Amino acid sequence: MKTLNEKLNLIRKKLDGGEKITIAIFGLGSVGCYLLDYLVSLADPQLRIAVVGRNADKMQQDVNIIRTAATIRRQMRSEIVVCGGCDFKDVKSIEAALRKIKPDFIVNSSRLYAGLKYGTISWSNLRAYGIWTPMSLLLGKNIMEAYDAAGCNAISINTSYSDAVIPWLKSAGMAYFDFGSGNLNHLIPRIKFYVAQKEGIENLNDIDITLVASHFHDVVISKEGHTEGEKLLLNIRYKGKELDIDPDEVFKACSISMPTDQKRNMMNASSNFDIIYSIISAIRNRTCIKIHTPGVDGNIGGYPFIIDATGQDVKGYISDEYPLELMHQVNRKSIYHDGIENVTDGKLIYTDELVEKVKTRFGVDIPKEVPISEAETVAQILINGIILPSQQK
Repeated sequence: MKTLNEKLNLIRKKLDGGEKITIAIFGLGSVGCYLLDYLVSLADPQLRIAVVGRNADKMQQDVNIIRTAATIRRQMRSEIVVCGGCDFKDVKSIEAALRKIKPDFIVNSSRLYAGLKYGTISWSNLRAYGIWTPMSLLLGKNIMEAYDAAGCNAISINTSYSDAVIPWLKSAGMAYFDFGSGNLNHLIPRIKFYVAQKEGIENLNDIDITLVASHFHDVVISKEGHTEGEKLLLNIRYKGKELDIDPDEVFKACSISMPTDQKRNMMNASSNFDIIYSIISAIRNRTCIKIHTPGVDGNIGGYPFIIDATGQDVKGYISDEYPLELMHQVNRKSIYHDGIENVTDGKLIYTDELVEKVKTRFGVDIPKEVPISEAETVAQILINGIILPSQQK
Protein backbone atom coordinates (compact mmCIF):
# COMPACT_ATOMS: atom_id res chain seq x y z
CA MET A 1 0.00 0.00 0.00
CA LYS A 2 1.42 3.38 -1.00
CA THR A 3 1.76 6.12 1.60
CA LEU A 4 -0.81 8.90 1.72
CA ASN A 5 1.70 11.40 0.35
CA GLU A 6 2.45 9.11 -2.59
CA LYS A 7 -1.28 8.87 -3.29
CA LEU A 8 -1.70 12.64 -3.06
CA ASN A 9 1.02 13.12 -5.64
CA LEU A 10 -0.61 10.58 -7.96
CA ILE A 11 -3.73 12.77 -7.80
CA ARG A 12 -1.63 15.85 -8.59
CA LYS A 13 -0.10 14.15 -11.63
CA LYS A 14 -3.55 13.30 -12.99
CA LEU A 15 -5.02 16.72 -12.29
CA ASP A 16 -2.06 18.51 -13.85
CA GLY A 17 -2.19 16.20 -16.86
CA GLY A 18 -5.88 16.79 -17.48
CA GLU A 19 -6.78 13.17 -16.78
CA LYS A 20 -10.10 12.12 -15.26
CA ILE A 21 -10.26 11.66 -11.49
CA THR A 22 -12.45 8.68 -10.56
CA ILE A 23 -14.32 8.78 -7.25
CA ALA A 24 -15.92 5.48 -6.19
CA ILE A 25 -18.82 5.69 -3.73
CA PHE A 26 -19.41 2.32 -2.04
CA GLY A 27 -23.03 2.24 -0.95
CA LEU A 28 -25.72 4.55 -2.32
CA GLY A 29 -27.85 5.06 0.76
CA SER A 30 -28.64 8.52 2.05
CA VAL A 31 -24.97 9.44 2.66
CA GLY A 32 -23.95 8.18 -0.77
CA CYS A 33 -26.81 9.96 -2.54
CA TYR A 34 -26.10 13.27 -0.82
CA LEU A 35 -22.40 12.91 -1.62
CA LEU A 36 -23.08 12.12 -5.28
CA ASP A 37 -25.32 15.19 -5.51
CA TYR A 38 -22.69 17.44 -3.92
CA LEU A 39 -19.93 16.17 -6.21
CA VAL A 40 -22.08 16.58 -9.31
CA SER A 41 -22.89 20.14 -8.21
CA LEU A 42 -19.22 21.04 -8.70
CA ALA A 43 -19.95 20.87 -12.46
CA ASP A 44 -16.42 19.53 -12.90
CA PRO A 45 -15.83 17.71 -16.22
CA GLN A 46 -12.61 16.20 -14.85
CA LEU A 47 -14.58 14.11 -12.31
CA ARG A 48 -15.82 10.59 -13.04
CA ILE A 49 -18.05 9.26 -10.26
CA ALA A 50 -18.68 5.53 -9.92
CA VAL A 51 -21.43 4.32 -7.60
CA VAL A 52 -20.88 0.76 -6.36
CA GLY A 53 -23.35 -1.68 -4.84
CA ARG A 54 -25.35 -4.85 -5.34
CA ASN A 55 -28.55 -3.54 -6.94
CA ALA A 56 -27.75 -1.77 -10.20
CA ASP A 57 -31.40 -0.98 -10.97
CA LYS A 58 -31.96 0.74 -7.61
CA MET A 59 -28.73 2.72 -7.92
CA GLN A 60 -29.63 3.72 -11.48
CA GLN A 61 -32.93 5.19 -10.22
CA ASP A 62 -31.05 7.31 -7.67
CA VAL A 63 -28.50 8.35 -10.28
CA ASN A 64 -31.25 9.30 -12.72
CA ILE A 65 -32.93 11.72 -10.32
CA ILE A 66 -29.62 13.27 -9.23
CA ARG A 67 -28.51 13.63 -12.86
CA THR A 68 -31.87 15.13 -13.85
CA ALA A 69 -31.87 17.60 -10.95
CA ALA A 70 -28.28 18.62 -11.73
CA THR A 71 -29.18 19.18 -15.36
CA ILE A 72 -32.07 21.42 -14.30
CA ARG A 73 -29.50 23.41 -12.28
CA ARG A 74 -27.19 23.39 -15.37
CA GLN A 75 -24.46 21.66 -13.38
CA MET A 76 -24.31 18.24 -15.06
CA ARG A 77 -20.69 18.09 -16.28
CA SER A 78 -19.32 15.01 -14.52
CA GLU A 79 -19.54 11.43 -15.76
CA ILE A 80 -21.49 8.98 -13.58
CA VAL A 81 -20.97 5.21 -13.81
CA VAL A 82 -23.16 2.58 -12.13
CA CYS A 83 -21.28 -0.54 -11.00
CA GLY A 84 -23.80 -3.12 -9.78
CA GLY A 85 -23.44 -6.70 -8.66
CA CYS A 86 -20.92 -5.87 -5.94
CA ASP A 87 -21.50 -7.67 -2.64
CA PHE A 88 -19.77 -5.82 0.22
CA LYS A 89 -19.73 -9.03 2.24
CA ASP A 90 -17.63 -10.72 -0.46
CA VAL A 91 -14.00 -9.54 -0.70
CA LYS A 92 -13.54 -11.06 -4.17
CA SER A 93 -16.61 -9.20 -5.44
CA ILE A 94 -15.22 -5.90 -4.14
CA GLU A 95 -11.80 -6.66 -5.60
CA ALA A 96 -13.34 -7.23 -9.03
CA ALA A 97 -15.14 -3.88 -8.80
CA LEU A 98 -11.94 -2.07 -7.84
CA ARG A 99 -10.01 -3.62 -10.72
CA LYS A 100 -12.77 -2.56 -13.11
CA ILE A 101 -13.23 0.99 -11.83
CA LYS A 102 -9.58 1.87 -11.04
CA PRO A 103 -10.58 4.64 -8.61
CA ASP A 104 -8.48 7.57 -7.41
CA PHE A 105 -10.74 8.10 -4.38
CA ILE A 106 -12.83 5.54 -2.49
CA VAL A 107 -15.59 6.51 -0.08
CA ASN A 108 -17.06 3.75 2.06
CA SER A 109 -20.58 4.89 2.93
CA SER A 110 -21.96 1.36 3.36
CA ARG A 111 -23.65 0.17 6.56
CA LEU A 112 -23.93 -3.37 7.90
CA TYR A 113 -27.41 -2.64 9.24
CA ALA A 114 -28.98 -0.06 6.96
CA GLY A 115 -31.74 2.40 7.79
CA LEU A 116 -30.97 2.73 11.51
CA LYS A 117 -29.05 5.39 13.41
CA TYR A 118 -27.41 3.22 16.06
CA GLY A 119 -27.12 6.18 18.40
CA THR A 120 -30.90 6.35 18.79
CA ILE A 121 -30.57 3.12 20.79
CA SER A 122 -27.26 3.58 22.58
CA TRP A 123 -27.22 7.24 23.59
CA SER A 124 -30.27 7.18 25.86
CA ASN A 125 -29.25 3.87 27.40
CA LEU A 126 -25.45 3.99 27.51
CA ARG A 127 -24.43 7.57 26.65
CA ALA A 128 -21.86 5.93 24.43
CA TYR A 129 -21.56 4.96 20.77
CA GLY A 130 -18.41 2.83 20.78
CA ILE A 131 -20.40 -0.35 21.43
CA TRP A 132 -21.21 -0.48 17.70
CA THR A 133 -17.56 -0.48 16.55
CA PRO A 134 -17.58 -4.17 15.44
CA MET A 135 -20.57 -3.44 13.21
CA SER A 136 -18.90 -0.32 11.85
CA LEU A 137 -15.75 -2.30 11.06
CA LEU A 138 -16.93 -5.26 9.02
CA LEU A 139 -17.77 -3.90 5.56
CA GLY A 140 -14.91 -1.41 5.68
CA LYS A 141 -12.58 -4.27 6.58
CA ASN A 142 -13.76 -6.17 3.50
CA ILE A 143 -13.22 -3.14 1.29
CA MET A 144 -9.68 -2.67 2.55
CA GLU A 145 -8.87 -6.38 2.15
CA ALA A 146 -10.02 -6.09 -1.46
CA TYR A 147 -8.12 -2.81 -1.82
CA ASP A 148 -4.92 -4.55 -0.77
CA ALA A 149 -5.52 -7.57 -3.01
CA ALA A 150 -6.22 -5.34 -6.02
CA GLY A 151 -3.08 -3.25 -5.45
CA CYS A 152 -5.29 -0.18 -5.32
CA ASN A 153 -3.68 3.25 -4.82
CA ALA A 154 -6.83 5.29 -4.26
CA ILE A 155 -7.16 7.74 -1.39
CA SER A 156 -9.62 5.95 0.89
CA ILE A 157 -12.25 7.50 3.17
CA ASN A 158 -14.32 5.66 5.77
CA THR A 159 -17.66 6.97 6.97
CA SER A 160 -18.58 4.86 10.01
CA TYR A 161 -16.91 5.44 13.43
CA SER A 162 -13.44 5.96 12.04
CA ASP A 163 -12.13 7.09 15.48
CA ALA A 164 -11.76 3.39 16.35
CA VAL A 165 -12.30 1.50 13.07
CA ILE A 166 -9.22 2.82 11.26
CA PRO A 167 -6.90 2.29 14.27
CA TRP A 168 -8.34 -1.22 14.64
CA LEU A 169 -7.44 -2.09 11.05
CA LYS A 170 -3.97 -0.58 11.37
CA SER A 171 -3.23 -2.26 14.69
CA ALA A 172 -4.10 -5.63 13.11
CA GLY A 173 -1.48 -5.04 10.41
CA MET A 174 -4.11 -4.69 7.69
CA ALA A 175 -4.58 -2.09 4.97
CA TYR A 176 -6.44 0.83 6.51
CA PHE A 177 -8.31 3.92 5.35
CA ASP A 178 -6.44 7.18 4.86
CA PHE A 179 -9.20 9.37 6.31
CA GLY A 180 -12.39 9.19 8.32
CA SER A 181 -15.32 11.53 7.77
CA GLY A 182 -17.70 13.20 10.20
CA ASN A 183 -17.37 14.04 13.89
CA LEU A 184 -15.39 17.25 14.26
CA ASN A 185 -16.66 18.51 10.91
CA HIS A 186 -20.13 18.55 12.44
CA LEU A 187 -18.97 20.83 15.26
CA ILE A 188 -16.84 23.29 13.29
CA PRO A 189 -19.83 25.05 11.63
CA ARG A 190 -21.68 25.32 14.96
CA ILE A 191 -18.64 27.00 16.49
CA LYS A 192 -18.42 29.37 13.52
CA PHE A 193 -22.09 30.32 13.86
CA TYR A 194 -21.53 31.41 17.46
CA VAL A 195 -18.25 33.22 16.82
CA ALA A 196 -19.67 35.08 13.82
CA GLN A 197 -22.65 36.28 15.83
CA LYS A 198 -20.56 37.25 18.85
CA GLU A 199 -17.86 39.07 16.89
CA GLY A 200 -20.03 40.52 14.12
CA ILE A 201 -18.26 38.53 11.38
CA GLU A 202 -20.07 38.26 8.03
CA ASN A 203 -17.94 35.68 6.21
CA LEU A 204 -17.82 32.37 8.09
CA ASN A 205 -14.88 31.30 5.94
CA ASP A 206 -12.71 33.97 7.59
CA ILE A 207 -13.02 32.07 10.88
CA ASP A 208 -10.37 29.39 11.38
CA ILE A 209 -11.08 26.63 13.92
CA THR A 210 -8.72 23.98 15.27
CA LEU A 211 -10.38 21.32 17.41
CA VAL A 212 -9.21 18.01 18.87
CA ALA A 213 -11.73 15.48 20.23
CA SER A 214 -13.37 12.14 19.44
CA HIS A 215 -16.86 11.12 18.34
CA PHE A 216 -18.23 11.24 21.89
CA HIS A 217 -17.70 14.97 22.15
CA ASP A 218 -19.27 15.61 18.78
CA VAL A 219 -22.41 14.01 20.20
CA VAL A 220 -22.44 15.41 23.74
CA ILE A 221 -21.59 18.97 22.64
CA SER A 222 -24.11 18.89 19.78
CA LYS A 223 -26.86 17.47 21.99
CA GLU A 224 -26.14 19.01 25.38
CA GLY A 225 -23.66 21.87 24.91
CA HIS A 226 -20.92 20.72 27.33
CA THR A 227 -17.79 18.56 27.37
CA GLU A 228 -18.66 16.18 30.22
CA GLY A 229 -15.90 17.77 32.29
CA GLU A 230 -13.10 17.13 29.79
CA LYS A 231 -10.81 19.92 28.60
CA LEU A 232 -10.62 19.80 24.82
CA LEU A 233 -8.12 21.50 22.54
CA LEU A 234 -9.78 24.44 20.79
CA ASN A 235 -8.26 27.41 18.97
CA ILE A 236 -10.30 30.10 17.22
CA ARG A 237 -8.79 32.65 14.84
CA TYR A 238 -10.22 35.42 12.68
CA LYS A 239 -8.07 36.44 9.73
CA GLY A 240 -5.06 34.96 11.49
CA LYS A 241 -5.65 36.64 14.86
CA GLU A 242 -6.45 34.41 17.83
CA LEU A 243 -9.75 35.27 19.54
CA ASP A 244 -10.11 35.13 23.31
CA ILE A 245 -13.47 33.39 23.73
CA ASP A 246 -14.54 31.19 26.64
CA PRO A 247 -14.64 27.60 25.32
CA ASP A 248 -17.53 26.72 27.65
CA GLU A 249 -19.60 29.50 26.06
CA VAL A 250 -18.71 28.22 22.61
CA PHE A 251 -19.66 24.63 23.37
CA LYS A 252 -22.89 25.67 25.06
CA ALA A 253 -23.88 27.54 21.90
CA CYS A 254 -23.21 24.44 19.78
CA SER A 255 -26.32 22.71 21.08
CA ILE A 256 -28.70 23.68 18.28
CA SER A 257 -31.89 21.97 17.16
CA MET A 258 -31.56 19.58 14.22
CA PRO A 259 -33.58 16.68 12.79
CA THR A 260 -32.81 13.19 14.05
CA ASP A 261 -33.76 11.31 10.88
CA GLN A 262 -31.63 10.59 7.81
CA LYS A 263 -31.46 14.28 6.88
CA ARG A 264 -28.60 14.39 9.40
CA ASN A 265 -26.59 12.44 6.87
CA MET A 266 -26.20 15.67 4.91
CA MET A 267 -23.44 16.46 7.41
CA ASN A 268 -21.63 13.15 6.98
CA ALA A 269 -21.85 13.39 3.20
CA SER A 270 -20.54 16.94 3.42
CA SER A 271 -17.58 15.72 5.48
CA ASN A 272 -16.72 13.21 2.77
CA PHE A 273 -17.11 15.93 0.17
CA ASP A 274 -14.89 18.26 2.20
CA ILE A 275 -11.99 15.80 2.18
CA ILE A 276 -12.18 15.18 -1.57
CA TYR A 277 -12.78 18.81 -2.51
CA SER A 278 -10.05 20.08 -0.18
CA ILE A 279 -7.49 17.75 -1.73
CA ILE A 280 -8.46 18.66 -5.30
CA SER A 281 -8.67 22.39 -4.50
CA ALA A 282 -5.35 22.47 -2.64
CA ILE A 283 -3.62 20.77 -5.58
CA ARG A 284 -5.22 22.88 -8.28
CA ASN A 285 -4.61 26.14 -6.45
CA ARG A 286 -1.20 25.20 -5.03
CA THR A 287 -2.40 26.11 -1.56
CA CYS A 288 -2.62 24.73 1.95
CA ILE A 289 -5.98 23.59 3.41
CA LYS A 290 -6.87 22.31 6.88
CA ILE A 291 -9.52 19.65 7.39
CA HIS A 292 -10.70 17.78 10.48
CA THR A 293 -10.83 14.01 10.31
CA PRO A 294 -11.18 11.03 12.69
CA GLY A 295 -8.86 8.05 12.62
CA VAL A 296 -6.32 9.65 10.30
CA ASP A 297 -3.09 7.64 9.97
CA GLY A 298 -4.58 5.07 12.34
CA ASN A 299 -4.72 7.41 15.33
CA ILE A 300 -7.55 7.04 17.85
CA GLY A 301 -9.96 9.99 17.89
CA GLY A 302 -10.18 13.11 15.71
CA TYR A 303 -7.48 15.48 14.48
CA PRO A 304 -6.85 18.64 12.46
CA PHE A 305 -5.04 17.64 9.27
CA ILE A 306 -3.16 19.72 6.70
CA ILE A 307 -3.15 19.22 2.91
CA ASP A 308 -0.15 21.23 1.72
CA ALA A 309 0.25 21.58 -2.04
CA THR A 310 2.41 24.72 -1.97
CA GLY A 311 5.68 22.91 -2.67
CA GLN A 312 7.01 20.65 -5.38
CA ASP A 313 5.34 17.65 -3.72
CA VAL A 314 1.94 17.48 -2.04
CA LYS A 315 2.15 16.64 1.66
CA GLY A 316 -0.47 15.62 4.18
CA TYR A 317 0.16 15.69 7.91
CA ILE A 318 -1.53 16.14 11.27
CA SER A 319 -1.42 19.82 12.23
CA ASP A 320 1.41 20.72 14.61
CA GLU A 321 -0.60 23.46 16.32
CA TYR A 322 -0.66 21.17 19.37
CA PRO A 323 1.90 18.49 20.32
CA LEU A 324 0.86 15.13 18.91
CA GLU A 325 1.15 13.38 22.28
CA LEU A 326 -1.17 15.96 23.84
CA MET A 327 -3.71 15.36 21.08
CA HIS A 328 -3.43 11.62 21.70
CA GLN A 329 -4.11 12.13 25.42
CA VAL A 330 -7.16 14.33 24.80
CA ASN A 331 -8.61 11.89 22.28
CA ARG A 332 -8.12 8.88 24.52
CA LYS A 333 -9.91 10.63 27.38
CA SER A 334 -12.64 11.66 24.98
CA ILE A 335 -13.24 8.25 23.43
CA TYR A 336 -13.18 6.58 26.86
CA HIS A 337 -16.56 8.24 27.44
CA ASP A 338 -17.73 6.48 24.27
CA GLY A 339 -16.93 3.09 25.77
CA ILE A 340 -13.54 2.54 24.13
CA GLU A 341 -10.61 1.95 26.49
CA ASN A 342 -8.08 1.20 23.78
CA VAL A 343 -7.42 -0.22 20.33
CA THR A 344 -4.18 -2.20 20.21
CA ASP A 345 -2.62 -5.35 18.72
CA GLY A 346 -5.65 -5.98 16.54
CA LYS A 347 -8.05 -5.82 19.49
CA LEU A 348 -10.84 -3.43 20.40
CA ILE A 349 -10.97 -3.03 24.20
CA TYR A 350 -14.25 -1.84 25.68
CA THR A 351 -14.33 0.01 28.99
CA ASP A 352 -15.47 -1.90 32.07
CA GLU A 353 -18.22 0.69 32.49
CA LEU A 354 -19.63 -0.01 29.03
CA VAL A 355 -19.56 -3.79 29.49
CA GLU A 356 -21.47 -3.41 32.75
CA LYS A 357 -24.01 -0.97 31.29
CA VAL A 358 -24.73 -3.25 28.33
CA LYS A 359 -25.41 -6.11 30.74
CA THR A 360 -27.59 -3.95 33.00
CA ARG A 361 -29.59 -2.11 30.29
CA PHE A 362 -29.97 -4.85 27.70
CA GLY A 363 -29.17 -8.10 29.50
CA VAL A 364 -26.45 -8.78 26.92
CA ASP A 365 -22.91 -9.94 27.66
CA ILE A 366 -20.22 -8.47 25.44
CA PRO A 367 -16.55 -9.41 25.78
CA LYS A 368 -14.10 -6.93 27.27
CA GLU A 369 -11.71 -7.48 24.34
CA VAL A 370 -12.65 -8.11 20.72
CA PRO A 371 -9.93 -9.44 18.40
CA ILE A 372 -10.56 -8.35 14.83
CA SER A 373 -11.15 -12.00 13.89
CA GLU A 374 -14.15 -12.04 16.28
CA ALA A 375 -15.70 -8.75 15.20
CA GLU A 376 -18.39 -10.47 13.14
CA THR A 377 -19.41 -12.67 16.07
CA VAL A 378 -19.75 -9.67 18.39
CA ALA A 379 -21.60 -7.70 15.71
CA GLN A 380 -24.17 -10.51 15.53
CA ILE A 381 -24.52 -10.43 19.32
CA LEU A 382 -25.30 -6.71 19.10
CA ILE A 383 -27.83 -7.20 16.32
CA ASN A 384 -29.63 -10.14 17.92
CA GLY A 385 -29.40 -8.98 21.51
CA ILE A 386 -29.94 -5.23 21.20
CA ILE A 387 -31.04 -3.96 17.78
CA LEU A 388 -33.74 -6.48 16.92
CA PRO A 389 -35.38 -6.43 20.39
CA SER A 390 -35.30 -2.61 20.37
CA GLN A 391 -37.12 -2.51 17.05
CA GLN A 392 -39.81 -4.88 18.32
CA LYS A 393 -40.82 -2.57 21.16
